[in-house]
This record gives sequence, structure tokens and C-alpha cells, in this order.
Amino acid sequence: MTISLHSVAARSILPRLKGLSEALASAEAHCATHGIDPALWVQARLAPDMYPLARQVQIASDHAKGCLYRIAGLDVPALADTETTFAELRDRIARTVDLFEAVDVARVNGRDDMMLEVRYPWGTLDFTSEDFLVGWVMPNFYFHVTTAYDILRHLGLPLGKPVFMGRSIAEVLRKPA
Repeated sequence: MTISLHSVAARSILPRLKGLSEALASAEAHCATHGIDPALWVQARLAPDMYPLARQVQIASDHAKGCLYRIAGLDVPALADTETTFAELRDRIARTVDLFEAVDVARVNGRDDMMLEVRYPWGTLDFTSEDFLVGWVMPNFYFHVTTAYDILRHLGLPLGKPVFMGRSIAEVLRKPA
């Protein structure tokens, strides 16, 4: 059985983005309930040399939206990295999902061996599409989503693994009939 690039990306990325958005909504509610300035949480980081929560979300978003566009041979849409609130970060995630879902499946699948040149300010990397998705995008995406989640947990937000996996708190708490 063959698994497609689009399927790997969608089944891995979209639930994590849903979970991240849910975690950010919970963080915003937690800050309001406990009288915490949400700006402190949005700019929180695990270590002085690590990016803050907002940047972790932005980078996860960039990997999520960029992967299919690059594989499809399309220009990657830019999103300004200007988010400073939980609401703005959730909106960025929603826009990322919309951009991800806008890429035609047929433009992605079957391009596993297509060569990609990915340029960063610090250098250029060459990949096949499959290696790019599986060996570059997915580890980077998971790193930044996990780090965002870990920042929130470190600050005291009571999140469980199901939220990370993309299940809403309501789904987790629902009791079987």
C-alpha cells in the first residue's frame, strides 16, 4: 500500500494545528480567569536562547503552510509575523489551515522524487519532496508545536496529551453513552 505526500502532511499537521489553537484558547481563558497578563504568556519562553511562544506558533505555521506549496511548485504565501495576542495567533492558525487546504491534492501527490531547493537566510538545502516533508518539515513542525505546548504547560496551563493530538477538551471529557 502506498501513502501519499498529501495524506501524510494533512493527517499529521491539521490535527496538531487544531490542538494548538485549542491550547491557545485555553491559555487565554486561563489568563483571564487568573488575572494574568496574556502578553506575558505570549512572549514566554522556556530558555533565554529559545524563541517565545508567539514565534514558536509562527514557525510551526510557516512549516505547515509551506510544505504543500513547495511540493506543488507554488509560491509560498507569506504571513506577517506580527501576532502579539492569543486571538491573533489563533487567527494565524486558521489562515494557515485555509492555505493548507487550498492546495490541490493532485498538485502534491506523485511528486515524491521531485527535487526541491529551499532557501533560508543561512543557506540553501536540497531535498526530494518526500525527504523534505518527512525529514525536514515534519520534525521542525513537531518541534515548534511541542515547544509551544511545553511553554504553556510550564506556565501552569493544565493541558493533556489529547489536546496536543487534536482532540478538543469537550471530546476528551465526553463520557460514552
